[in-house]
Amino acid sequence: MSARSDVTGEVGGQGSGEVAGEGSDLLTLLSAGSAVVTMELQRGVVGDLTTFPELAAASERAHVVENTARLLAAARSAGVPVVHCVATFREDRVGSPANAPLLRHVAKLSGHLVEGTPASELARALGQEPPDLVSSRRHGVAPFTGTDLDPTLRSLGARTLVVAGVSLNLGIPGLAIEAVDLGYEVVVASDAVAGVPEDYAAALLRHTLALVATLATVAEIAGALENLVTR
Repeated sequence: MSARSDVTGEVGGQGSGEVAGEGSDLLTLLSAGSAVVTMELQRGVVGDLTTFPELAAASERAHVVENTARLLAAARSAGVPVVHCVATFREDRVGSPANAPLLRHVAKLSGHLVEGTPASELARALGQEPPDLVSSRRHGVAPFTGTDLDPTLRSLGARTLVVAGVSLNLGIPGLAIEAVDLGYEVVVASDAVAGVPEDYAAALLRHTLALVATLATVAEIAGALENLVTR
C-alpha cells in the first residue's frame, strides 16, 4: 500500500484510521492483549501549571484531557490496564542530560516538572485511580528507552498499546516508533492527542503516525472495548 492519505485520522477526531474504519480489525487488535498508555498529561505540561502555554491551549481546544478521561473510563470498565508515562526531574537536574535543544530549554525553566511538586502530577481531570501504573523518566524525549515501561507492559500481557497525550511534535511519535520497534501494535486515539501548530500536528498524525499506528477516535476505541466485554 502506498503512503498516501487513505488514512483520514485528524486531531480533534474528524476521522479515523484506515484500519479502525474496518471495525473488526480494531477489535482484533485490542483483544490480543492491550493497555492504555498516556504521555505527559501532567499539570506542568497541559494543566494549570504549564510551562508550555501554547501546547496547553491547543490541548484544551482539542479536549485532550477530557477525551483521555473518557478513554480511561472505558479501559477500566473493560479491565484494560492504564499506564501513565510522565517526565520528572530533580531540582538540580542531576541525572538529566541536556543533550538536545528542547532539553536545554526546559533545564532553564524554574520548577519545570520537578519531582514531588504539583507540576509533576497528572492532570486532575484524568481521575487517576489506584490500579493505574506510572512510568517515570528523567531523560530524553520518549518513554521506553532506559525506563521500566517495556517490562511493565510485558508483565501486563499487553501487545497493543492505545496511546493518548502530548505532544504530536515529539513525545507521541517517539512513543509510537519505539513501541513498534519493540514489537507492539499501536493505536493512537486521534482526538486525545495534540501538538503545535495545530495544522502541523494534524498533518503529522495523518501522514507520519498513520504509517506506524492505527488511528481511531475515543468513541471507536470505547466501542471496541465494550465489545470485548460483551462478546
